[in-house]
Amino acid sequence: MARHSLIELDSVIAIMRKGSFRAAAIELGMSTTALSNAVGKLEHQLGVRLFNRTTRSVSLTDAGRHFVGKVGPALQDIHEAMDAARSQQETPSGTLRINAFATAAREILAQLVLPFLRRYPQVHVDLVTEGRLVDIVADGFDIGIRHVDLVPSDMIAVPLGRCRRYAVVASPAYFGQRDKPQVPPDLLTHPCIRVRLPNGALYRWQFEKDGRQAQIDVDGPITLDEASLARIAVLDGFGIGFFMESDIQEDVAAGRLVRVLEDWTPPLSSLCLYYPSRRNPSAAFRAFLDHARDFAASTVATRETG
Repeated sequence: MARHSLIELDSVIAIMRKGSFRAAAIELGMSTTALSNAVGKLEHQLGVRLFNRTTRSVSLTDAGRHFVGKVGPALQDIHEAMDAARSQQETPSGTLRINAFATAAREILAQLVLPFLRRYPQVHVDLVTEGRLVDIVADGFDIGIRHVDLVPSDMIAVPLGRCRRYAVVASPAYFGQRDKPQVPPDLLTHPCIRVRLPNGALYRWQFEKDGRQAQIDVDGPITLDEASLARIAVLDGFGIGFFMESDIQEDVAAGRLVRVLEDWTPPLSSLCLYYPSRRNPSAAFRAFLDHARDFAASTVATRETG
């Protein structure tokens, strides 16, 4: 009798859910070739094709739909039993998958994630950044990190307590040749580094002061979709940039960048860690939540005494 491994069955379910071999391979942490070989081996043992494959799409065959309908619930029960066993671990280990916006990941990596890994070296964190808001359950993530107003209502949220602000900056050399903007509309007379959002739209810079709001559609010599690239252009004197404060605070402190319009960039909503209700969380999951709560409490205490 042929024996089928969990990875072969997980591969079929992941492909069905993600709609492509490549996306399923990324979710499972394996190569597309290894994933294809696992499915091919299973199909050979079963004697049927589970997927219709074309260069543009992947879909279940009739046999595949019947197979997934029978295997899917049983496989979920198996994984729940494994999670229940792992929850009895005393030492946190295994992999935690976290999804976040790139800006959020940069904010929490050094102060939250890396200290956790130093404390629990048997845990592996798979941190995935992307601009779109994903369904962390459907996409196989344990935890999401977003600002509070983007957390789905059916999720459990843990505010991380960090004070977050935007910052408008340029190089000292740039301001050595031009007047500093005093109010947001002044930016229309300056070359600015434009920001393209993940959906392709150009970002309009957001400002607020004393209840007054402004959205400025800036113009400039270059459009970029990554803060690290925009920082390079601003440091090189190409114009004014708009960043999360955490991305450029060291440059401001060192005098490499000069901040303007600070009174027009009030505090933003805080970041939140969020997750679905879980019956049998792993030791690694519980440890990360405890670590995040301690981090949030220490951040709030530091802000109140600072």
